[in-house]
Amino acid sequence: MSQRVYLFDTTLRDGEQSPGASLNMGEKIQIARQLAKLKVDIIEAGFPIASPGDFEAVSAIAREVKGVTVAGLCRTHFEDIDRAWEAVRFAEQARIHTFISTSDIHLEHQLRLTREQVFEAAVAAVKRAKSYTADVEFSTMDASRSDLDFLCRVLEAVIAAGATVVNIPDTVGYAVPEEWGRFISTIFNKVNGIEKVILSVHCHNDLGLAVANSLAAVANGARQVEGTINGIGERAGNAALEEVVMTFRTRKDYFDYYTNVNTEEIYRTSRLVSSLTGMKVQANKAVVGKNAFAHESGIHQDGVIKERTTYEIMNPAMVGISKSNLVLGKLSGRNAFRQRLGGLGYDLTAEELKNAFAFFKKLADKKKDITDEDLEAIIDEEIRRIPPTYVLEYLHISSGTTIVPTATVRLEREGKLLEEAACGNGPVDAICKAVDKITGLNCTLVNWGINAIGGGKDALGDVTLRITMDGQKIYMGRGISTDILDASAKAYVNAVNKLVWDNRPVEKYSAVKQIT
Repeated sequence: MSQRVYLFDTTLRDGEQSPGASLNMGEKIQIARQLAKLKVDIIEAGFPIASPGDFEAVSAIAREVKGVTVAGLCRTHFEDIDRAWEAVRFAEQARIHTFISTSDIHLEHQLRLTREQVFEAAVAAVKRAKSYTADVEFSTMDASRSDLDFLCRVLEAVIAAGATVVNIPDTVGYAVPEEWGRFISTIFNKVNGIEKVILSVHCHNDLGLAVANSLAAVANGARQVEGTINGIGERAGNAALEEVVMTFRTRKDYFDYYTNVNTEEIYRTSRLVSSLTGMKVQANKAVVGKNAFAHESGIHQDGVIKERTTYEIMNPAMVGISKSNLVLGKLSGRNAFRQRLGGLGYDLTAEELKNAFAFFKKLADKKKDITDEDLEAIIDEEIRRIPPTYVLEYLHISSGTTIVPTATVRLEREGKLLEEAACGNGPVDAICKAVDKITGLNCTLVNWGINAIGGGKDALGDVTLRITMDGQKIYMGRGISTDILDASAKAYVNAVNKLVWDNRPVEKYSAVKQIT
């Protein structure tokens, strides 16, 4: 009989630790709602004591996102645990996730604690967390490099103290599948009381083995897998949950396990996370990459035409990739527009539909055929954004091989039009300097990149950039247009709006509602 594997999604905690992937509260809520639609079992919403913003985001997710367990991460310090409970306490199902390192290299060089001190802290932390909630997870950071006897001793003690989930992380991605499977099997067979709890693994991808290690762990007794959407996260990232899920589904003949995930939401979730974090999914990424179901070889194409399973082990529809025969253009009406969005999973309010349709009409005057990628970009541009402080009204660029690039920018703020001009090393630099003159901010452009949406000469330019003002917190901005410089200006203003918004008192606002 198939056994269930629980999915613990840490996109909003470990995933956000990817350089430049900082999310504001509204963006986190959007992702959390989509994760609930995907039907992951647990959402690790953040690290509440890390910052007031992280606490507010975890608290908002706990209050607003239903049908899923919401976890808050905390160290073994009592103030961490108290803060985590304060953040998650109003969730339908609340979990406190506490951790401490168990490897000698961490104890000596990072924590500067003895094994006994770590042992005592672990037990005390679980007891403290247990006084708040029945659902307590304990993690032994850097478990893969820990002394196995000491690790097992700690696990037995925290289980006796009340932990309901014990997590064994390969924190630095050091393990390899066969070795890791034996490691997990030893724990499963050696630790007294392990049968009373859920054994979990959290694998990093430094050697490209996170998914393989996760699968090896499940085969040896683990029943919870921790990971992220698109595999994002610290350094080389985490196990990609979509790959774990589709491995179980595609290879049911080998893996006698299942998850409760709604696989048809996988692609949409991947696109949302990519869009809001600004981290593009590589074209050849398994399951959700652009080329995952593309066939260029003539032999492959011939086989797929005759029988899809000759070269496709997964049906694209399984992960929510669908093709529509409804072609949209400048003569298309609101009903056809709404119908196509519905097919992509979007259910907009009347006001959101009005704004999106107006943008669509402007785009259709410049672009002959509107693709699904274009429509998703419209949603990102017009709907999925914070209330703007500044709106781009006008842009003029003077540039060439023999003149100094100059940008004139006009922004609207609270009904007032503000205009400035500036010179730069290039047209994008000039745009950024002109916007800075208007806003009075002195931002640094950390990076800038462009991606083409669709094909042909009328393809949309999708600009993603990151800015910082203090050298620490980074804000991502995105802009789309058939004009690359217009897209760059929109992206920069979008990032500035996030910076301004982040320094206001936290407010709640609704994200795009999607069809269940």
